[in-house]
Amino acid sequence: MLSTFPSLKLIKFPAIRRGILTSLQVNLGYRCNQQCQHCHVNAGPSRKEEMDRDNIEVVLRFIQSQNIKTLDLTGGAPELNPHFRELVSRARELGVHVMDRCNLTILSAPGQDDLAEFLTAHEVEVVASMPCYLKENVESQRGKGVFERSIEGLRQLNALGYAQPDSGLQLNLVYNPQGPSLPPPQCGLEQDYRQQLESQYGIKFNTLYTLANMPIQRFGSLLMSKGQLDDYMSLLRGAHQQENLESVMCRSLLSVDWQGYTYDCDFNQMLDMPLAIEGLADTPPRTHLSDLLQTDFESQPIQVAGHCYGCTAGQGSSCGGALSE
Repeated sequence: MLSTFPSLKLIKFPAIRRGILTSLQVNLGYRCNQQCQHCHVNAGPSRKEEMDRDNIEVVLRFIQSQNIKTLDLTGGAPELNPHFRELVSRARELGVHVMDRCNLTILSAPGQDDLAEFLTAHEVEVVASMPCYLKENVESQRGKGVFERSIEGLRQLNALGYAQPDSGLQLNLVYNPQGPSLPPPQCGLEQDYRQQLESQYGIKFNTLYTLANMPIQRFGSLLMSKGQLDDYMSLLRGAHQQENLESVMCRSLLSVDWQGYTYDCDFNQMLDMPLAIEGLADTPPRTHLSDLLQTDFESQPIQVAGHCYGCTAGQGSSCGGALSE
């Protein structure tokens, strides 16, 4: 696979620093039941990496020591980690809001028959990948049969109360462009999604998040192989909005890989750009979460490179969708 990092590290991006840490995003492993074209993690069915129990315990200790408000679980398919349900249950007992970045088809995967009921019982926010409301667009990006199984998963969640009035069960969808282009305005696209999914399939959801495709891993390699990387980077840089720097996700979020090492965001994790802590004596090449239980993260520097323009271009892009109207 072609690496975009040598090119990205040469591109200057404005210096930014952290605010107050409120969210911990944990990658539970790269194994996934899908292998999507736009995946910045290069996840797939053949990947073996997954977080072990010892690091799960570290995550829970860090949540308590740092008073983390939100635990954001990602992968791969995070639900395939054998400790997923224990982590969710124990985090919820601590009063932490838990988010599951779910690909929807995992709800009908072998051995996951009761997954939707588990998520409902623990009031887990489901953030579901749904790159389009049209079958042909979804399957060109994510594979044959994915659209029908995604619709089935959404109906299952709706039937359990997700996105229903006063249920408190949040179901948010995620849109990615089909190729090297910026997402359309989130508000207008959300209205289109809502109208199409409800009229065609009877599906309800709370919010649509629009995310730019990051020029790293599988998608970045595809851009390089087609000679489109420079054009895409020019597009992102040309659409940069300075005000988006105030609300980029890395200012309030810490990313943890499956081995427990720390990064400013999931994208830096995939580029092997580890967290840098000022004032930490004998800073190793990578810092483990267990060494940061008492760290004050506010005002710490954030590692940046050219891919960061993917978060500030246009409306902005983060794990919570657009940053501005």
